[in-house]
Amino acid sequence: MKLLIASDIHGDLDSMRNLLSIYKKEGCDKILLLGDLLYHGPRNDLPASYNPKSVISLLNENRHSILAVRGNCDTEVDQMVLDFPILADYICLSLDGLTVYATHGHKYNIDSPLPFNEGDILLHGHTHILACEEFGNNNYYLNPGSVAIPKGGNPRSYMIYENRSFTVKDLDGSIIINKAF
Repeated sequence: MKLLIASDIHGDLDSMRNLLSIYKKEGCDKILLLGDLLYHGPRNDLPASYNPKSVISLLNENRHSILAVRGNCDTEVDQMVLDFPILADYICLSLDGLTVYATHGHKYNIDSPLPFNEGDILLHGHTHILACEEFGNNNYYLNPGSVAIPKGGNPRSYMIYENRSFTVKDLDGSIIINKAF
């Protein structure tokens, strides 16, 4: 399974188009979205190409390829216009023998963890800041950053999962972080 992992699109049409182009170019099987799909939120500046209605269309056209969790800016109203589920607080994936908990990060994070076993992986967005950190009992926290509104001097970024390896790249495809398990 090859996954394109992204977070915090915040209704930015150019970012959504970039993700879909990357999805095809990388030959991924699924897209895993870690929340905050449509609304930009009161703490963020308006994204440059803010167009949630067009983002809705692109997401729905690709609904069979998308797995998603709920972000703090995602609501039941957003679910009403999207043709795939987005309201789960987290999903637990088994990837090549790895247990990966995917969530947005506002509710479950390293300070408020899920019931991890040794070696489990926490994957979340929310902060808009890239991360690859060990914590707990040989657990790892990975964050792909934000594809639309990066913070902390980070570039716009996404993550690829393949063969027990998580690789964060900028939108030009340059590798920023690579963590193999």
